[in-house]
Amino acid sequence: MQSLLKFIQKYSNFLVFLALEVVAFLLLTSNNEYPKSSVLSTANSIAAFNYRVADDVVSYFQLRSANTILAQENAELRNRVTELENLLEDSVERNGYTYAHLDIRYIPARVVYANTNRMHNYLTINKGERDGVYVGMGVRNHEGVVGIVKTVGNKFSVVIPVINTHSHISVKFAKNGYCGTISWDGVDYRYAQLVDIASHVSVLEGDTILTSGLSALFPADIPMAIVDKAELKEGDSYYTIRVRLATDFRKIDYVQLIDNKNYQEQEAIQDALD
Repeated sequence: MQSLLKFIQKYSNFLVFLALEVVAFLLLTSNNEYPKSSVLSTANSIAAFNYRVADDVVSYFQLRSANTILAQENAELRNRVTELENLLEDSVERNGYTYAHLDIRYIPARVVYANTNRMHNYLTINKGERDGVYVGMGVRNHEGVVGIVKTVGNKFSVVIPVINTHSHISVKFAKNGYCGTISWDGVDYRYAQLVDIASHVSVLEGDTILTSGLSALFPADIPMAIVDKAELKEGDSYYTIRVRLATDFRKIDYVQLIDNKNYQEQEAIQDALD
Protein backbone atom coordinates (compact mmCIF):
# COMPACT_ATOMS: atom_id res chain seq x y z
CA MET A 1 0.00 0.00 0.00
CA GLN A 2 2.86 2.36 0.86
CA SER A 3 4.47 1.61 -2.51
CA LEU A 4 1.24 2.54 -4.30
CA LEU A 5 0.96 5.81 -2.36
CA LYS A 6 4.59 6.66 -3.10
CA PHE A 7 4.00 5.93 -6.82
CA ILE A 8 0.89 8.21 -6.89
CA GLN A 9 2.74 10.95 -5.02
CA LYS A 10 5.73 10.73 -7.35
CA TYR A 11 3.70 10.87 -10.58
CA SER A 12 0.72 12.89 -9.31
CA ASN A 13 1.18 15.69 -11.84
CA PHE A 14 1.32 13.29 -14.75
CA LEU A 15 -1.70 11.31 -13.50
CA VAL A 16 -3.77 14.49 -13.11
CA PHE A 17 -2.76 15.59 -16.62
CA LEU A 18 -3.69 12.18 -18.02
CA ALA A 19 -7.08 12.23 -16.26
CA LEU A 20 -7.83 15.71 -17.64
CA GLU A 21 -6.90 14.54 -21.15
CA VAL A 22 -9.29 11.60 -20.88
CA VAL A 23 -12.11 13.84 -19.66
CA ALA A 24 -11.47 16.34 -22.45
CA PHE A 25 -11.44 13.56 -25.03
CA LEU A 26 -14.74 12.14 -23.75
CA LEU A 27 -16.37 15.59 -23.78
CA LEU A 28 -15.13 16.25 -27.30
CA THR A 29 -16.36 12.96 -28.76
CA SER A 30 -19.69 12.96 -26.94
CA ASN A 31 -20.75 16.50 -27.92
CA ASN A 32 -19.43 16.62 -31.50
CA GLU A 33 -20.57 14.20 -34.20
CA TYR A 34 -17.53 14.42 -36.46
CA PRO A 35 -14.89 13.54 -33.84
CA LYS A 36 -17.27 10.90 -32.50
CA SER A 37 -17.64 9.25 -35.91
CA SER A 38 -13.88 9.46 -36.50
CA VAL A 39 -13.17 7.67 -33.23
CA LEU A 40 -15.74 4.97 -33.98
CA SER A 41 -14.33 4.50 -37.47
CA THR A 42 -10.79 4.14 -36.11
CA ALA A 43 -11.95 1.70 -33.45
CA ASN A 44 -13.79 -0.37 -36.04
CA SER A 45 -10.69 -0.44 -38.27
CA ILE A 46 -8.54 -1.62 -35.39
CA ALA A 47 -11.09 -4.29 -34.46
CA ALA A 48 -11.33 -5.45 -38.09
CA PHE A 49 -7.54 -5.67 -38.33
CA ASN A 50 -7.38 -7.75 -35.15
CA TYR A 51 -10.09 -10.09 -36.42
CA ARG A 52 -8.29 -10.47 -39.74
CA VAL A 53 -5.00 -11.32 -38.06
CA ALA A 54 -6.74 -13.84 -35.81
CA ASP A 55 -8.50 -15.38 -38.81
CA ASP A 56 -5.21 -15.63 -40.74
CA VAL A 57 -3.55 -17.40 -37.81
CA VAL A 58 -6.40 -19.90 -37.50
CA SER A 59 -6.43 -20.45 -41.28
CA TYR A 60 -2.68 -21.13 -41.26
CA PHE A 61 -2.97 -23.88 -38.69
CA GLN A 62 -5.94 -25.36 -40.54
CA LEU A 63 -4.08 -25.32 -43.87
CA ARG A 64 -2.26 -28.64 -43.39
CA SER A 65 -5.50 -30.40 -42.56
CA ALA A 66 -7.15 -28.86 -45.62
CA ASN A 67 -4.24 -29.94 -47.84
CA THR A 68 -4.47 -33.50 -46.56
CA ILE A 69 -8.18 -33.62 -47.33
CA LEU A 70 -7.55 -32.09 -50.77
CA ALA A 71 -4.84 -34.66 -51.56
CA GLN A 72 -7.22 -37.48 -50.61
CA GLU A 73 -9.96 -36.02 -52.80
CA ASN A 74 -7.55 -35.60 -55.73
CA ALA A 75 -6.52 -39.25 -55.47
CA GLU A 76 -10.14 -40.36 -55.36
CA LEU A 77 -10.99 -38.22 -58.40
CA ARG A 78 -8.01 -39.61 -60.31
CA ASN A 79 -9.15 -43.13 -59.41
CA ARG A 80 -12.61 -42.36 -60.77
CA VAL A 81 -11.14 -40.96 -63.99
CA THR A 82 -9.00 -44.08 -64.38
CA GLU A 83 -12.02 -46.33 -63.83
CA LEU A 84 -13.98 -44.45 -66.50
CA GLU A 85 -11.05 -44.66 -68.94
CA ASN A 86 -10.76 -48.38 -68.30
CA LEU A 87 -14.48 -48.91 -68.92
CA LEU A 88 -14.23 -46.94 -72.15
CA GLU A 89 -11.23 -48.93 -73.35
CA ASP A 90 -12.88 -52.23 -72.44
CA SER A 91 -15.89 -51.26 -74.54
CA VAL A 92 -13.92 -50.54 -77.72
CA GLU A 93 -12.62 -53.21 -80.06
CA ARG A 94 -9.84 -52.64 -82.56
CA ASN A 95 -8.73 -55.31 -85.03
CA GLY A 96 -10.75 -57.89 -83.18
CA TYR A 97 -9.02 -57.31 -79.83
CA THR A 98 -10.40 -55.65 -76.70
CA TYR A 99 -8.17 -53.26 -74.78
CA ALA A 100 -6.94 -54.77 -71.49
CA HIS A 101 -8.24 -53.35 -68.22
CA LEU A 102 -5.45 -51.16 -66.82
CA ASP A 103 -6.38 -51.88 -63.21
CA ILE A 104 -4.66 -48.82 -61.76
CA ARG A 105 -5.49 -46.87 -58.60
CA TYR A 106 -3.81 -43.97 -56.77
CA ILE A 107 -2.76 -43.76 -53.12
CA PRO A 108 -2.28 -40.24 -51.67
CA ALA A 109 0.77 -39.54 -49.49
CA ARG A 110 2.69 -36.61 -48.02
CA VAL A 111 6.43 -35.97 -48.34
CA VAL A 112 7.96 -35.75 -44.86
CA TYR A 113 11.59 -35.36 -45.94
CA ALA A 114 13.32 -34.41 -49.19
CA ASN A 115 16.71 -33.26 -50.44
CA THR A 116 17.71 -31.78 -53.80
CA ASN A 117 21.43 -30.95 -53.50
CA ARG A 118 22.98 -34.42 -53.73
CA MET A 119 23.83 -36.80 -56.54
CA HIS A 120 21.57 -39.44 -54.99
CA ASN A 121 18.61 -37.47 -53.70
CA TYR A 122 15.65 -39.21 -52.10
CA LEU A 123 12.24 -38.48 -50.60
CA THR A 124 10.52 -40.00 -47.58
CA ILE A 125 6.73 -40.32 -47.65
CA ASN A 126 4.26 -41.11 -44.86
CA LYS A 127 2.80 -44.26 -46.41
CA GLY A 128 4.18 -47.78 -46.16
CA GLU A 129 3.40 -51.47 -46.42
CA ARG A 130 0.31 -51.20 -44.23
CA ASP A 131 -1.13 -48.74 -46.78
CA GLY A 132 -0.51 -51.02 -49.76
CA VAL A 133 2.82 -49.51 -50.85
CA TYR A 134 5.38 -51.82 -52.47
CA VAL A 135 8.82 -51.46 -54.06
CA GLY A 136 8.64 -50.32 -57.67
CA MET A 137 5.53 -48.16 -57.47
CA GLY A 138 5.60 -45.04 -59.60
CA VAL A 139 5.04 -41.72 -57.81
CA ARG A 140 3.57 -38.52 -59.26
CA ASN A 141 2.02 -35.26 -58.08
CA HIS A 142 -0.24 -32.64 -59.66
CA GLU A 143 2.65 -31.35 -61.78
CA GLY A 144 4.00 -34.61 -63.16
CA VAL A 145 6.36 -37.51 -62.47
CA VAL A 146 8.12 -37.58 -59.09
CA GLY A 147 9.98 -40.89 -58.93
CA ILE A 148 9.90 -44.58 -57.98
CA VAL A 149 9.48 -46.27 -54.59
CA LYS A 150 12.82 -47.84 -53.59
CA THR A 151 12.38 -48.96 -49.97
CA VAL A 152 9.21 -49.73 -48.00
CA GLY A 153 8.71 -49.81 -44.25
CA ASN A 154 5.55 -50.40 -42.29
CA LYS A 155 4.55 -46.70 -42.06
CA PHE A 156 7.03 -44.90 -44.33
CA SER A 157 8.69 -45.41 -47.71
CA VAL A 158 11.70 -43.99 -49.55
CA VAL A 159 11.30 -42.69 -53.10
CA ILE A 160 14.11 -42.30 -55.63
CA PRO A 161 13.12 -39.08 -57.46
CA VAL A 162 13.84 -38.12 -61.04
CA ILE A 163 16.68 -35.93 -59.68
CA ASN A 164 18.78 -38.95 -58.72
CA THR A 165 21.58 -40.14 -60.99
CA HIS A 166 20.22 -43.71 -60.70
CA SER A 167 16.86 -42.66 -62.13
CA HIS A 168 15.94 -43.50 -65.73
CA ILE A 169 12.37 -42.90 -66.95
CA SER A 170 10.96 -43.97 -70.33
CA VAL A 171 9.30 -41.02 -72.07
CA LYS A 172 7.95 -39.90 -75.43
CA PHE A 173 7.31 -36.74 -77.41
CA ALA A 174 3.70 -35.62 -77.18
CA LYS A 175 3.71 -34.47 -80.82
CA ASN A 176 4.85 -37.69 -82.49
CA GLY A 177 5.19 -40.45 -79.87
CA TYR A 178 8.95 -40.91 -80.45
CA CYS A 179 10.45 -42.51 -77.32
CA GLY A 180 13.58 -41.80 -75.33
CA THR A 181 14.87 -41.83 -71.76
CA ILE A 182 15.17 -39.06 -69.20
CA SER A 183 18.09 -39.21 -66.76
CA TRP A 184 19.72 -36.70 -64.41
CA ASP A 185 23.34 -35.53 -64.42
CA GLY A 186 23.38 -34.26 -60.81
CA VAL A 187 23.87 -30.59 -61.73
CA ASP A 188 20.55 -28.70 -61.44
CA TYR A 189 17.37 -29.99 -59.80
CA ARG A 190 15.28 -28.13 -62.38
CA TYR A 191 16.76 -29.83 -65.46
CA ALA A 192 17.51 -33.31 -66.78
CA GLN A 193 18.77 -34.93 -70.00
CA LEU A 194 16.70 -36.60 -72.70
CA VAL A 195 18.78 -39.25 -74.44
CA ASP A 196 18.45 -41.77 -77.30
CA ILE A 197 16.78 -39.28 -79.66
CA ALA A 198 18.06 -39.91 -83.19
CA SER A 199 19.12 -37.13 -85.52
CA HIS A 200 16.23 -37.67 -87.96
CA VAL A 201 13.65 -36.70 -85.31
CA SER A 202 12.36 -33.12 -85.30
CA VAL A 203 13.15 -31.61 -81.88
CA LEU A 204 12.18 -28.06 -80.99
CA GLU A 205 12.46 -25.97 -77.83
CA GLY A 206 9.15 -26.12 -76.00
CA ASP A 207 8.27 -29.66 -77.10
CA THR A 208 6.27 -31.49 -74.44
CA ILE A 209 7.64 -34.74 -73.00
CA LEU A 210 5.29 -37.32 -71.44
CA THR A 211 5.66 -40.78 -69.92
CA SER A 212 5.68 -43.42 -72.66
CA GLY A 213 3.65 -46.10 -70.91
CA LEU A 214 6.23 -48.71 -71.99
CA SER A 215 6.87 -49.83 -68.42
CA ALA A 216 4.64 -50.99 -65.58
CA LEU A 217 5.75 -48.02 -63.46
CA PHE A 218 3.83 -45.18 -65.07
CA PRO A 219 0.76 -45.02 -67.31
CA ALA A 220 1.23 -43.16 -70.56
CA ASP A 221 0.88 -39.39 -70.94
CA ILE A 222 1.86 -38.16 -67.46
CA PRO A 223 3.66 -34.78 -67.80
CA MET A 224 7.42 -35.17 -67.51
CA ALA A 225 9.28 -32.18 -68.97
CA ILE A 226 9.59 -29.48 -71.63
CA VAL A 227 12.51 -29.32 -74.07
CA ASP A 228 14.72 -26.44 -72.96
CA LYS A 229 17.65 -26.81 -75.34
CA ALA A 230 18.46 -29.23 -78.18
CA GLU A 231 21.80 -29.49 -80.00
CA LEU A 232 22.79 -31.68 -82.92
CA LYS A 233 26.45 -31.41 -83.86
CA GLU A 234 27.57 -32.22 -87.36
CA GLY A 235 28.22 -35.92 -87.72
CA ASP A 236 26.37 -36.90 -84.52
CA SER A 237 23.69 -39.58 -84.69
CA TYR A 238 21.85 -38.43 -81.57
CA TYR A 239 20.78 -35.11 -80.08
CA THR A 240 22.11 -33.58 -76.88
CA ILE A 241 18.89 -32.42 -75.20
CA ARG A 242 18.29 -30.61 -71.94
CA VAL A 243 14.74 -30.59 -70.58
CA ARG A 244 13.08 -28.61 -67.84
CA LEU A 245 11.32 -30.96 -65.45
CA ALA A 246 7.59 -30.51 -64.86
CA THR A 247 7.91 -31.18 -61.12
CA ASP A 248 9.44 -28.55 -58.85
CA PHE A 249 11.28 -30.69 -56.29
CA ARG A 250 11.97 -27.72 -54.01
CA LYS A 251 8.22 -27.26 -53.43
CA ILE A 252 7.08 -30.87 -53.40
CA ASP A 253 4.59 -31.73 -50.66
CA TYR A 254 1.72 -34.08 -51.51
CA VAL A 255 2.15 -36.97 -53.97
CA GLN A 256 0.21 -39.93 -55.35
CA LEU A 257 1.51 -43.47 -55.60
CA ILE A 258 0.51 -45.37 -58.75
CA ASP A 259 -0.73 -48.83 -57.83
CA ASN A 260 -0.66 -50.97 -60.99
CA LYS A 261 -2.29 -54.29 -60.10
CA ASN A 262 -0.52 -55.95 -63.03
CA TYR A 263 2.94 -54.69 -62.03
CA GLN A 264 4.22 -57.89 -60.39
CA GLU A 265 3.09 -60.13 -63.25
CA GLN A 266 4.44 -57.80 -65.95
CA GLU A 267 7.82 -57.46 -64.24
CA ALA A 268 8.11 -61.20 -63.65
CA ILE A 269 7.39 -62.15 -67.23
CA GLN A 270 9.81 -59.49 -68.56
CA ASP A 271 12.56 -60.58 -66.15
CA ALA A 272 12.15 -64.16 -67.33
CA LEU A 273 13.18 -63.08 -70.83
CA ASP A 274 16.35 -61.29 -69.69
